[in-house]
Amino acid sequence: MNFSSLNGSSVMIPPDTFASGVTKNVIVTALCISINYINGTLIHTFRKHEVFHSSSRYILFIHLVINDMIQLVMAGLLYVISFALFTINVSLCIIMLIFTLLPTYNTPLNLAGMAVECYMAVCIPLRYKQICTVKNTYILIGLIWVLSSFSILPDLFILMATEQPQFFLSRQFCSRDYVFRSSYSLKKKDAYNGVCLTLVWLTLFYTYLRIVFTARGVTQDIKKSRNTILLHGFQLLLCMLTYVRSVFVKSLAYFLPNHVRNLRFAAYVIVHIIPRFVSPIVYGLRDQTFRKHVKRYLLFKVSSRNHPEFVVSTTRRTMKLQ
Repeated sequence: MNFSSLNGSSVMIPPDTFASGVTKNVIVTALCISINYINGTLIHTFRKHEVFHSSSRYILFIHLVINDMIQLVMAGLLYVISFALFTINVSLCIIMLIFTLLPTYNTPLNLAGMAVECYMAVCIPLRYKQICTVKNTYILIGLIWVLSSFSILPDLFILMATEQPQFFLSRQFCSRDYVFRSSYSLKKKDAYNGVCLTLVWLTLFYTYLRIVFTARGVTQDIKKSRNTILLHGFQLLLCMLTYVRSVFVKSLAYFLPNHVRNLRFAAYVIVHIIPRFVSPIVYGLRDQTFRKHVKRYLLFKVSSRNHPEFVVSTTRRTMKLQ
């Protein structure tokens, strides 16, 4: 029987039926594979074309894609394990949680960085090339990982200081609140989430409002600019649900106690999967430069006669014959 802690009290969660559990796992697995296929195609496109390697925008984008792939693989694996095995070794669970939570917290910060890059390109174009260099972009990516590490590494130190060695050899349901269960970790998580929520939303409002006002004066295709901004905001809004997901699920659980598992599944799909589906659309397929290159790989429509390697080899043979 599964138990969940709701505001300090243990609440019994009715188990899923076998058919329901299999259906949910098939849905999660299919979504993860589909999105990662698209993301893998985007990474392949980025790697093959030098034009993307010197652009801060595309470097940040491909970091977001790689980050999303890691998150989808780890979160999907944890979801399947929670159904198939229910409990796993705590030490293994901690490693998996670290590689799941770091990319999860990376995503909103990466989107905030992309918002700042977009703001600089539109609002201060004369200084854009001086600020948004490749070196500075990689420094920003490093800072994103450092900031995200504050979401989980302090919990690991608290866990090592407060738990007995036997706990790391025991088996637990692999969830953050089950493993990092110290009151200090819970308070730290709430504080970190609150700070990140505030900073990212302030960045969102400031940069995108400035972009909208600037675009009114100089951009002819205002409708397209507005749609792009709305999609950016929608994706960031979905990512921000990471910070309030547990509170939201716990609140609904009081009104729908017999549907806690369905609530958790819906929250998982909305928070962990849908934002990763939006990323390739907003930053990859809608971008004209990226779309021009990615369409030849996405649906296996690469003709050997159109492939760059074939063109080069044909040119060399022609020169030799001449």
